[in-house]
Amino acid sequence: MKALLKMRETQLALCIVALIVLVGARAPVFITPGSLANLLTDSTLLIMLALAQMLVIVTRGVDLSMASTLALSGMMSALLAARFPELPLVLVVLAALAIGLLLGLVNGYLIGYLDLPPIVVTLGTMSVYRGMVFVLSGGAWVSSHQMPADFIAFPLARLLGITHLVWIAALTVLAAWYVARYSRFGRDLYAIGNQPSSARYVGIPIAKRLMWTYGLSGAMAGLCGYLWVARYAVAYTEIAYGFEFTVIAACVIGGISIAGGCGSVAGAVLGGLFLAVIGNALPVVKVSPFWQSALTGIVILTAVLINARNGKQGGRQILPLHGRSAA
Repeated sequence: MKALLKMRETQLALCIVALIVLVGARAPVFITPGSLANLLTDSTLLIMLALAQMLVIVTRGVDLSMASTLALSGMMSALLAARFPELPLVLVVLAALAIGLLLGLVNGYLIGYLDLPPIVVTLGTMSVYRGMVFVLSGGAWVSSHQMPADFIAFPLARLLGITHLVWIAALTVLAAWYVARYSRFGRDLYAIGNQPSSARYVGIPIAKRLMWTYGLSGAMAGLCGYLWVARYAVAYTEIAYGFEFTVIAACVIGGISIAGGCGSVAGAVLGGLFLAVIGNALPVVKVSPFWQSALTGIVILTAVLINARNGKQGGRQILPLHGRSAA
């Protein structure tokens, strides 16, 4: 029991529960079933993106172009649906996924095969992809009356009383958990993040793994691009502007080490949920928007300090490769 309570994920989960209870005591409307259901729905896109970003950070990288990829994929899916309203929704979603995957593979090729620094590459493509949103849309908005009804309705439609957004996020969590915990691909990512030279020595195809990791990050951003645009029923040039930093913050709060090689799916999920709770709670208790940004920054800095302290005390945990014990 003591070991469980010492886990970062358990402590973060207790903090989330405590925060919900405290806000609920101040504003009871916050803990009504409808409000909590909206909170869960609001957290889905952040959680999905945090899971993809987690896989990137584990390899000692970072994807700063994630929000720009989301914006470009979302805008393209909206333009496609508006131009061809008779097109089946599944093809529009697949188009958004394909666009995101292609943009992510560009990042992955430059980082994996040309050995360029991830922060430099994704900072550059962040600007390029965001600029392409302006160019392709001509700076114009795509509003709800231009989009087909099924395009807009899908994310918030319900299956067994639960929105499609929540179901998609749940499937994403399960897929990420399997990849990170049981697949050879996921184990290789932890090995790369812990000891790149050793990973290369034992024959892990680092360049290929990095390219497809960033490809997965782009594909997730592409899917979220459609979901974002459809949920809010509008596509504009500044979709998710700056949201990549919120995603990275969720990972850091969840205990994913920016030094690579350490992090869990549960941590990414809880980090995203924690930020969603803060984002929904502060307006309810009538905290100024200026203080909202400041408090969020304080939380991020605190998480970084905790990560640094834990790293000095215990070092990073090297996970066994492909189910074998680490040497």
